[in-house]
This record gives sequence, structure tokens and C-alpha cells, in this order.
Amino acid sequence: MAAIYLIRHAQASFGARDYDKLSELGEQQATRLRQTLAEVQPHLVMSGSMRRHQQTASLAGFTAEVDPGYDEFDHQEVIVAHKPAYKRHAVMVADLAKGARPKQAFQEMFTAATQRWMDGGDGYTETFQAFCDRSEAAVRRTAERLGKGETALVFTSGGPIAAVVSRLLSGGDGLWAKLNPVTINTAITKVVSGRGGLTVVSYNEHVHLGADLLTYR
Repeated sequence: MAAIYLIRHAQASFGARDYDKLSELGEQQATRLRQTLAEVQPHLVMSGSMRRHQQTASLAGFTAEVDPGYDEFDHQEVIVAHKPAYKRHAVMVADLAKGARPKQAFQEMFTAATQRWMDGGDGYTETFQAFCDRSEAAVRRTAERLGKGETALVFTSGGPIAAVVSRLLSGGDGLWAKLNPVTINTAITKVVSGRGGLTVVSYNEHVHLGADLLTYR
């Protein structure tokens, strides 16, 4: 069987105006990942088009071919559809800072925002179902390019990984909300491709990180 390793990007710049770049800790995570993948000789290396995907691939020692199907959903659009005032980053930061636990307040707001998106609310360029469709389609495109016994590395985000795993395990998108929040930075999910189609054989493996580099955002 062929194997596809779906790798979540290293930690991005959470809370910054420009989220789409690795943090200093993220760079350390990607370097640690490089040690883990040192002996892997993939036949294909893919990534989404986001900077954090490509930075992770590069620091891990690979040059990736870009497939936008592996891009994360537009979290800013999802937030703004839920709270239009948050179109201004400064307004969101100031609002969340009013409480004693701004990070917890953000997570609660973001959970509500993604639930609205999942429930089919309006105001989105890409619906939740369309996002899950393109995530699955990207993995299937990759699988079609692999021969027997060949391997692909894919540098992507937690959302697409959760979408693919949900569909392969349950046949639908119902597990996404449970899987997405627990996907760890640089964690590795293995999907095999054989006569029976695609099968998830491991999810969210992160033993290479150790407690010192473990992050979810």
C-alpha cells in the first residue's frame, strides 16, 4: 500500500496581526520534526499554499509542491461572520482583553463562530461542507499519484486533517469539531491507500515533540 503522512504545520504566530508565519517556538518544532523525518525518502512532498505550511516543510528539510486544496479554512472570515465588529483586529483584542482570561475568551468565541459556520450560517465564501469536500479531494489527488509502496509527505493544517480523518473514520463530517481542536502542531497522521481505498491507521502522533515543544495553536 501507499502511505500519506499528513503533517500539521508548526506553531504559527497566534494572536499576532499576521498569523501566517511561524513563531520562534514553531521554528523549533519544525527543526525537531526534521530530525524525526531525516530517514524518510518520500516520492512526493505536498503542502498547502500558506506560508506556515511552506516554512514548516522547508525547516523540516523538504521542498513542497503546492496544492491549495490543503489550505486551512479562512478563520478570520468565520470570526467576522459571527462578530462583524471583529473585522478590526484591534477591536477584537480590546474586547477579549476586558475579561480575566482573554485566551479562554477567544477560544469560546472561536468555538461559537465555527459552530455557526458548521451549522450553515451565511456570510462565508466557503461553506463548511465545501471545505471538507476540498480537503478530502486533495488527499485523494495525492493518493492517485502514488504507486504501490510509495510515500507522500503533506504539510497542511489541523482543519483539513480533521476533515479527512472524520470522513474516513465515520463517513461524514460529524467528528470534525472534536478532532480539530486537539490536532497538535507538527503532529503526524498516517493514511494508507490500497485496493480498499483510503484508511486512517494513526492520528495526531507527536512523540517527537516532548513536553517542552507541545502546542495546539
